[in-house]
Amino acid sequence: MTAGSRGDVAPYTGLGHGLARAGHEVTVVTHERFAGPVAAAGLGFRAVPVDPRAELASRSGQRLHRSWSPAGKLTRLLGLARSLVGEVAEALLAAAVDSELLLVNGAVAPLGQVIAEGLDVPCVGVYLQPLSGTREFAPPMIGTGSWGGPANLLGAGAVSAALDLVFPDACRALRARFGLPRRGVRATRRAYERADWPVFHGFSPLVVPRPADWRPGLAVTGYWWPHEAPGARLPDDVEEFLAAGPPPVFVGLGSATVPDPAELSAAVARGLRAAGVRGVVQRGWSGLRAEGDDMLAVGDVPHGLLFPRMAAVVHHAGAGTTAAGLRAGVPAVPVPVQFDAAFWARRLASLGVAPRPVPLRRLTADALGAAVREAIGDPSYGQRATAVAEAIRAEDGVRPVREAVDRLALGAT
Repeated sequence: MTAGSRGDVAPYTGLGHGLARAGHEVTVVTHERFAGPVAAAGLGFRAVPVDPRAELASRSGQRLHRSWSPAGKLTRLLGLARSLVGEVAEALLAAAVDSELLLVNGAVAPLGQVIAEGLDVPCVGVYLQPLSGTREFAPPMIGTGSWGGPANLLGAGAVSAALDLVFPDACRALRARFGLPRRGVRATRRAYERADWPVFHGFSPLVVPRPADWRPGLAVTGYWWPHEAPGARLPDDVEEFLAAGPPPVFVGLGSATVPDPAELSAAVARGLRAAGVRGVVQRGWSGLRAEGDDMLAVGDVPHGLLFPRMAAVVHHAGAGTTAAGLRAGVPAVPVPVQFDAAFWARRLASLGVAPRPVPLRRLTADALGAAVREAIGDPSYGQRATAVAEAIRAEDGVRPVREAVDRLALGAT
């Protein structure tokens, strides 16, 4: 069960495919617009009746652009989520009725926990971001580094409390439907934490080492790579563009949206040309454009096939795109837009695979051009990217989850 953007869904096509190959029947419950990639992975699909792209394009979604502070953006996002969570809860419950085990993303964990309790089935967390508090770094949704141990924990507690405010009505309705004792979202979360509820995190310990002060039950497994069908290849126009010159630089903002796509597209083109490189520009949810013989605009193209052919990747530093860039072994130029992007951008810089991030609000043609020149001109970034890629490709992020599911399935029989 998951909700959000493409980056909140794609890793579960790989995780689900790995579980299916081990003999489990897997259904992914998420937004209708992602039914295609789920089906391509050979998995079952059940729809959640909310379109995240449409919501971001709505008047409420556009308000996200009016706040530059991470806390302000998070507050607006949570307000939008609260207005939609009732519909999501109904869909999750309908999909879960015949299930024997629930695997839940952090965005829907409070709902999944109540549904699992009501159906009397096990529930396991499968998270893409480190949501549990730690002294080692600030909460990723609103911080990039460390504010000091006590402040980091205090900030994480504040983020958890804010997230809890999204779910009270929906969880109360679910508990009443099942005839469960009344209990608030915060009390339920703390009860699960005291019981060392298992949560697997689908990112590499090389990128985010497991914090030493995390409770038992929290594991960092390695990445869950999006499923790619055997024999998949890039579109013909992409292959032709790649063959026509030196490796280009990719630019994409994934599922992020921006106030003025035309202005940003022009700045991207000027920046790439100032750096003396060709560009592959992904339209994404921002609707970026590219014109000229030295630029190619693309839609949804598998990052696993495209990124290794690039000289560098300029991206919004979402968790999924960050992972794809690391796996490709090419330098990155992170352009964090919102939420946990600044956290992942800082990680890329600390790993030595990227220069200093260029936040979207500071992106100009000059700033982008300078960052691209540094990323591809300094060989240390490419060398470090190659080494990191070799290390994370050797990890098997699916195995720990598969072993846990196998144990739970054996216990059920």
